[in-house]
Parts: sequence; C-alpha cells; structure tokens
Amino acid sequence: MGDKLRLAVGVIGNASSMLLYGAPMVVRKKSTEEFSCVPYVLSLMNCFLYTWYGLPVVSNKWENFPVVTINGLGILLELCFILIYFWFASARAKAIIMTMQKKLGILTIAVVLVFCITVVISAFVFHDHHHRKVFVGSIAVVASVAMYGSPLIVLKQVIQTKSVEFMPFYLSFFSFLASSLWMTYGLLSHDLFIAAPNLVGTPLGIFQLLLYCKYKKMLIMEEPHKSDIEKIDQKPKQDMHIVVTANSNGET
Repeated sequence: MGDKLRLAVGVIGNASSMLLYGAPMVVRKKSTEEFSCVPYVLSLMNCFLYTWYGLPVVSNKWENFPVVTINGLGILLELCFILIYFWFASARAKAIIMTMQKKLGILTIAVVLVFCITVVISAFVFHDHHHRKVFVGSIAVVASVAMYGSPLIVLKQVIQTKSVEFMPFYLSFFSFLASSLWMTYGLLSHDLFIAAPNLVGTPLGIFQLLLYCKYKKMLIMEEPHKSDIEKIDQKPKQDMHIVVTANSNGET
C-alpha cells in the first residue's frame, strides 16, 4: 500500500511539474521583457542532478523512476526555454544583448561543468549506492534550494512596484503544487534529499500566492476608483452643456 501511494504521488507530481515547466510563455509575447533567465538555468541544473540521482547508478535500482522521468523531460524543456530566451532577447539593443548572452553563456557552462564533475566523482570515487546518494543528493539539494530561491528577486520587484505583472499566477501556483507533491513523495520514500528542498519550496510557493492575491486585489480595487474619477470629470461637462442649451433657448 505504501509503495502504491508513493507511486501515485510521484505520478501526480510528474503531472504538476510538467505544468510548472510549461508555464513560461515568452513565445506568446515574443519578448523577454523584464523576465530573468537565471531561474531557467538553475532549473536546468536541478533537473540534471536529480535525473542522475534517480538513475540506478546512484539510487537503488529504479526506486526513484518518477524522479528520472520528470527531470529528464525538464532538461529538454529548460534547454528549449534558454534557447528561446536567447532568440527573443535579440530584439534588444546590441550592447545589452552581448553582455546578457555572455553572462548567460558562462552560467550555463558552469552548470554543465558542475554536473559533469558530480557524475565523474559519484561514478568513479564512490562504490556503493549509499555514499553516491549522499554525495549527489547533497549537491542536488543546494541546487534545488537555489532554484526555489531565485523567484525572491521577482518577489522584491513585486513588493517595490506593487504589481504582479512579472510574477505569473500559474507559475506560482504550479510551483507550490509541485513542491507540495514532491515533498510528500520524499517523505513517503524516507528520502530527505527529495523532501528537504521542497520543504523550502512549499512555503515559498504559499508566500508567492499570498503576495499575488494581495497585489492583484489592490489592482482590482484601484480600477473602479479610476473609473469613478473619470465619471466625475465627465459630469460637469455634461451639466455645462445643459446650461448652455437652456440659455440659448431662453434667448431665442
């Protein structure tokens, strides 16, 4: 029963993570606007490490098969997002493009190098599953916490501008949903290397949703206020028109 429940949570977690990975919609607007590519690069590193963590080389047989499937797909999707980001960023000024692409390129290469070094050390230095899981899992936890922490930059911008324009609701919602499910999966598996980062991601997801609700509500309240001001501005003009008409009729 416990294994079936864990598998069911893993399958639902896969579905929610697919929705999370599919949430960015840069193509729709054909512009990167103010969105940062750093979360995509950190997500790529997270997917690399957890795919390796779930494979039989590190884990015991296929005990973490759902982890492999979703993170394997995540690698493909995050690579696509990074390439799309490069493509649509080309609409900016040339100097800004070169600086941004250089930084992004360095960050992506650093991620790939960290992953390759992790694979080599875990495969050839450690010779049992326990030590491999501890080594790879520890690095993966750090990468995962960094991934969940990257939206804090956006949260700061939201608080300063009091606008949720650059914090899409679906991204925040699916982030919370995926973290909650993978936290449950990790706890059911008695695997802290899967549960631990999601213990950070879940409250962060809740905080993002609360922040979204707060500033979205403020925006809704401001819109009627603006329309009322417009009505007040228009009313004197209408009254003036009526007075002028009456005067003209009187003179006639």
